[in-house]
Amino acid sequence: MKKVAGIVLGAVLFGAVAGASMVGVNVAAQKAGIAYQSDSGAQAVTPETTAAATQAAAETQAAGTAGSGTAPASTLGYGSVSEVAKNAMPSVVAITNMMKYQANGFSLFGNYQNYETEVPASGSGVIVGKNDTELLIVTNNHVVADSSSLSVTFCDNESVDAEIKGTDASADLAVVAVKLSDIPQATMDALKVISIGNSDDIQVGDQVVAIGNALGYGQSVTTGIISAKDRDVQTSESSESGLLQTDAAINPGNSGGALLNMQGELIGINVAKYSDTDVEGMGYSIPSAKAKKVIDSLSTLTTRQAVPEDERGYLGIQVKNIDAQTAQTFDMPQGVFIYKFTEGSNAENSGLQEKDIITALDGQGVNTFDDLSNLLSKYKAGETVKVTVKRPNGSQYDEVTVDVTLGSSETSNTNKKSGTQSQQNQGSANDPFSQNGGSSSNGNGSNGNGSDGSQGSNGSGSSDQEQLWQQFQQFFNQYQR
Repeated sequence: MKKVAGIVLGAVLFGAVAGASMVGVNVAAQKAGIAYQSDSGAQAVTPETTAAATQAAAETQAAGTAGSGTAPASTLGYGSVSEVAKNAMPSVVAITNMMKYQANGFSLFGNYQNYETEVPASGSGVIVGKNDTELLIVTNNHVVADSSSLSVTFCDNESVDAEIKGTDASADLAVVAVKLSDIPQATMDALKVISIGNSDDIQVGDQVVAIGNALGYGQSVTTGIISAKDRDVQTSESSESGLLQTDAAINPGNSGGALLNMQGELIGINVAKYSDTDVEGMGYSIPSAKAKKVIDSLSTLTTRQAVPEDERGYLGIQVKNIDAQTAQTFDMPQGVFIYKFTEGSNAENSGLQEKDIITALDGQGVNTFDDLSNLLSKYKAGETVKVTVKRPNGSQYDEVTVDVTLGSSETSNTNKKSGTQSQQNQGSANDPFSQNGGSSSNGNGSNGNGSDGSQGSNGSGSSDQEQLWQQFQQFFNQYQR
């Protein structure tokens, strides 16, 4: 019995000594900055181990970034849709355009009327920069085309008058300028210039956010993914290539608005007119990689006001639209075709030639006679402009830019609307596409400024259209390149 009691007492004494030794060892280890690994794999937490773990994590993150070429989402600023929208809203504006509208029809008394009126239209824009005196906003050309006045509404609902700085109808882009002096300081503090990203980096399936003035109700947000890239889309009026396709809703009023990646960068300018109401989930945007070149070019132009009609400059030419369908049929560039020079014009236009197709004026792309006329309405007689044309050269067209000094209305605008009917018919008879002395179905113009070939029909139906098309073909056959 005494032997057993001695064994137990010895065990208790050994345990006490061993326990005290372990406590001492742990205390000494902690003071020395040494940690131990438990059986469960949990590491003892000390200030030293916390610092070591933080450094190791940073090294691992850096190594991962170098290896993959892409930083983690937190370092690139990825966010939720709400965060992207909140950060981008100060850069998106609503644009109100009072458009000129030509109304034709019969009155209640049976007499035919042709008059011009104004109707409001709405669109969107994105703040892309500013210079010493102006805030610069990009939008679609069709949003501001034919405008008699423009106003821009900012994120704080402040509305300010704006002017068109430059347009490119061929790219469907325009830059609108607002005088900094017209913007209240509180609004200046609230708005910001958007960061432009590279649309070439976007991948099919990437999430995107669209912001715009949908239906004119004010700014709204939709989201979706990039469904496809490099899409070519054609409407009855024009065609556009290389578009981004998204299933984010793009509705009327969204034109000119922002398409953003999840870093909040602008990667596209939304174009509502290419959306189809019969198809859901197919919206289109002009890629930022394409838009940036046009924006940079238009932003350097001088903002011009419309010139009084009797002071306007004229090219001294007679022209014909080459629309997308005609261009495809005759294998020609789209633009404004020169078929004759105005006799007696004092415009210095010897650098131009018959059969040239005008595609730009002072670097601003044009598709139609109306585009050209709108641009020329801001230039005075005697000013020199650069006219870019596509000139036939065998089986191809060469791009040529020539200087033209604009002529005066008295010598270069022979087909004035104010003239008598016989004068108009005489001038229009030189147009090989005119019908019945002045009626044209394809936007004929004279001298690059005022069109006397009005849109319309004389009621003869399809036979007149067939006759017109035959005249059209005969004319181009005459000018075989």
